[in-house]
Amino acid sequence: MCGRYALGIRAALVRQQLQEHNMPVEDAPEDDQIRQTYNFAPGNHGLVYRADVPDSGAGRRNHATRPADNCTQHEEECSDETEDPKETKYKLQAMKWGLVPFWTKRNPDYGSVMRTINARDDSLAQSGGMWNTMKQGKRCIVVAQGFYEWLKKKGGKEKIPHFTKRKDGQIMCFAGLWDCVQYEGSEDKHYTYTIITTDSNKQLSFLHDRMPVILENGSDALRTWLDPKRSEWSKELQSLLKPYDGQLDCYPVSKEVGKVGNNSPTFIVPVASTENKNNIANFFGNAKKEATGKGEKKEIRAEQAEVLEKGVEVEHDEQEQRSTVDQSGTEDNAPLPIPSPPSAIAGSKRAHETDPDDETFSAKAVKLEGTEAPADSIESPGKKSSRKTRSGISNGTKGSPVKQGDKSQKITSFFNK
Repeated sequence: MCGRYALGIRAALVRQQLQEHNMPVEDAPEDDQIRQTYNFAPGNHGLVYRADVPDSGAGRRNHATRPADNCTQHEEECSDETEDPKETKYKLQAMKWGLVPFWTKRNPDYGSVMRTINARDDSLAQSGGMWNTMKQGKRCIVVAQGFYEWLKKKGGKEKIPHFTKRKDGQIMCFAGLWDCVQYEGSEDKHYTYTIITTDSNKQLSFLHDRMPVILENGSDALRTWLDPKRSEWSKELQSLLKPYDGQLDCYPVSKEVGKVGNNSPTFIVPVASTENKNNIANFFGNAKKEATGKGEKKEIRAEQAEVLEKGVEVEHDEQEQRSTVDQSGTEDNAPLPIPSPPSAIAGSKRAHETDPDDETFSAKAVKLEGTEAPADSIESPGKKSSRKTRSGISNGTKGSPVKQGDKSQKITSFFNK
């Protein structure tokens, strides 16, 4: 699980909250560089907190697992960069949700990127594989206010969205991996990320059997996860990827959150509390009592004011052209965004050619069931293995097997091109 989350606050406020928990931020993007929405979907640009290391990652590997004939001038230059061993600096950075590995030569298709929005914790325990370089030197924190999951009822015919947040009102810190890629013939760098998932804890097991890995804000575990000096994967790092044991609030919310592009501060308010303003005031009043820092309390006051001003009105982002299809997967039950046909997108041919999200794909192209994509079950490019491995984004327990004649490709088979 993590196919949709909330990040409706400004980067400046996130920076303040991190610093209140002894998480230094040397640099941060401008507020307009990230997507501020209570309905954050894959493909959006979110906030990632990481050590300020070269684009090739921390440590001495410097993309050594990649075949030499795949290296670009950019990455060769990156391999000469070194981080200051005396002091580690940390920064917030805008990145796109859906990891594209550094060896990718050209824009991957939309369906492939959708399959790397999550990385399973058990897949990181295996040696080699797609995530090998990222887990050693490109670990990060993905910042959110909380995440959504859909509860299946009536045999799956009905799905009720639920929002999960920290009980104390602090921002959530998901364990993640990031990467930087430069496509052939381009000077632009593309930064992308994935969110690591693990087994659900007892509180959330009624929703789904997977949840994002949540690290405690300002904790030793979080610092260990981000430490660039730990540039080799270890049992200590693997042990951090476990179900969250802190206090969480989880409750049903508006079904309007299911449609990609819909946005409202009421999406993070219990659906029973949106019926009148007194209930809304009580909800935020209780949240303020639980909050510990000035940043959290300021955020809650701003959210309350926005909800009271707009009521239950739902806005739709005009820049979000993607449609939404229902799905039930091994990692989450969140409805999936799929690109609209090029004819429906402003800018027609030129926009279609320059934006990979504008390509035409069917719902089948991004369906996670039935076309298992062993994201990290394939060795790094140039290597082959005969051992039986596991999917990095699917445990293989749900969904039907791939049928003969299915034109779907394994995710890494495209990323190798």
